[in-house]
Amino acid sequence: MSGLRLMAVHAHPDDESSKGAATTARYAAEGHRVLVVTLTGGERGEILNPAMDRPDVHGRIADVRREEMARAAQILGVEHSWLGFEDSGLPQGDPPPPVPAGSFAAIGLDEPVRRLVRLIREFRPHVMTTYDENGGYPHPDHIRCHEVSVAAYEAAADHHRYSDAGDPWSVAKLYYNHGFLRARMQLLQDEFARNGRTGPFAKWLEHWDADQDIFAARVTTRVECADYFPQRDDALRAHATQIDPNSEFFTAPIEWQRRLWPTEEFELARSRVPVSLPETDLFEGVR
Repeated sequence: MSGLRLMAVHAHPDDESSKGAATTARYAAEGHRVLVVTLTGGERGEILNPAMDRPDVHGRIADVRREEMARAAQILGVEHSWLGFEDSGLPQGDPPPPVPAGSFAAIGLDEPVRRLVRLIREFRPHVMTTYDENGGYPHPDHIRCHEVSVAAYEAAADHHRYSDAGDPWSVAKLYYNHGFLRARMQLLQDEFARNGRTGPFAKWLEHWDADQDIFAARVTTRVECADYFPQRDDALRAHATQIDPNSEFFTAPIEWQRRLWPTEEFELARSRVPVSLPETDLFEGVR
């Protein structure tokens, strides 16, 4: 074991498998300790796989999602911890209604930050990953995940704050995930056309919000992890309630992805060690 530790903080079970999963699998395989922290139980997530849209699943969705998370963590080779908050769901409407009382996005920051600070001080990560201020996409739990993660990153190092939550620990670097990039989707769509096939991403690309392209310019770090794309996809499929195995997520052949876009992307948001950008390693400057 190298002694290096990575903490990946996510809002719901399945987020860890769709955002930075191949990177965490790579670092775990290299002998680093990787801890995925899931802030909510995903209880209000919709069932998106028709094969799982059954009464026996609806009746125990919280337990099912815990079982799915355990399988995904095993596939990725990572450790896992629940922070224990209630999924807020994704409010629908214009304007959207308030999130349910008592859910993660409805409660104050203090208790979530306290719990995450305690976990940081116990695990003592050198690097943390989380979401940007937009949450990756504007789900209220993702935005709150960003707020809690950044606040805990700062507070964990301060001996004046949360003194009952363990000895202070300074995380060297904090990153935001930036996995949903238009250029990657366009590259794969074009490869389908070159092979005489109809690509699955035309509607995504047609309705792409131009404002989202700014996030590509914020990428500072590209981690080579193509060898772990199969683990990433297997971990995502383990969340059977959340992903249809016949969906467009799995349409592009792995060999195309490995050849055309063999990395996962991150933005260095905070660093307490000297860095030289761009990077190819989340532990750069820490090793």
